Amino acid sequence: MTSIKSIIKSTTFLAILTCWLWSTAFAAVKIGLQYNSPFQFGGLRFIIAGLMLFIYFGKPKTIISEFKASWKFILLLSVVQFSAQYAFFYKGMNLVPGALGAMIIGSSPIFIAVIAHFSMHNDKMTPVKTISIIIGLIGIAIITLGRTKVEIKNELELLGIGFLFANNILSGYSNIMVSKYQKGRSPMVLSSTSLFIGGLMLFAVAIPTEGINLGPFPPVYYVTLVWLAFLSAAAFAIWYTLLQRPGVKVSILNTWKFLIPVSGAALSWILIQEEKPDWISIAGMVVITFSLLLLNYSNRRKTKNKEYEKIQINIESPAE
Repeated sequence: MTSIKSIIKSTTFLAILTCWLWSTAFAAVKIGLQYNSPFQFGGLRFIIAGLMLFIYFGKPKTIISEFKASWKFILLLSVVQFSAQYAFFYKGMNLVPGALGAMIIGSSPIFIAVIAHFSMHNDKMTPVKTISIIIGLIGIAIITLGRTKVEIKNELELLGIGFLFANNILSGYSNIMVSKYQKGRSPMVLSSTSLFIGGLMLFAVAIPTEGINLGPFPPVYYVTLVWLAFLSAAAFAIWYTLLQRPGVKVSILNTWKFLIPVSGAALSWILIQEEKPDWISIAGMVVITFSLLLLNYSNRRKTKNKEYEKIQINIESPAE
């Protein structure tokens, strides 16, 4: 019988937990941006997240030694994931309607799967994986289009769409980078240093482009900032750990991100009085659930077949 401890440590449980954490970010970002500019707010979020992980890890000598050994890689990841990617994300979300932005961000698993196909020798697209991702995208479209009408009104919105596509491409590239990162290095060090440095870079960009907003800010601003910092620290530390686990494929792990809009919709029903469940959103959730079940059933079946083949080889091999 599977113990609760093994379930909590499983890739599936941790991936779902991480996606739930990320799903809470959209409402918090929306609140925070009412009081501060995008780059400054995002930069502060990641700086605080990095500091949280430094304190939690509590091994400054290890952090310094591993940073010295991999500083080029950490700087590149900081630029790709926390400076460039989130710059495109914030600017893109400011230029397009929320529903359209959510649908494009929700399509990130297909971008990551394609990038992984060409970058990883053991993570190729398969018929089942392709069908599962397409079904997941249909579910995202049902939820998004069912709740809000999507319209493109001007050229700036087209630019915003381009920014969000760039966000998805950089997200895929950064996932591949972490997956290929030297085994034996601590994911905690990687996530803490890249969050902190990426936040500093984003904040530095904010100074000449947005100026510095010193407040005063209401209490709700600080609550959302601390929550966003915490979820970034927890989510990226867990995600980096999962990407480096033996046997974990980048494309399959990222299909769990289809749960982000599902969880986001459910949270809005619970927290926002005006938001109520509707049959279209529920239908979209069912479609997404089916796509995840299909892909994970296929993946587990392949794993069992490989284990069976190994057992057969061992049985047939003559003893020395």
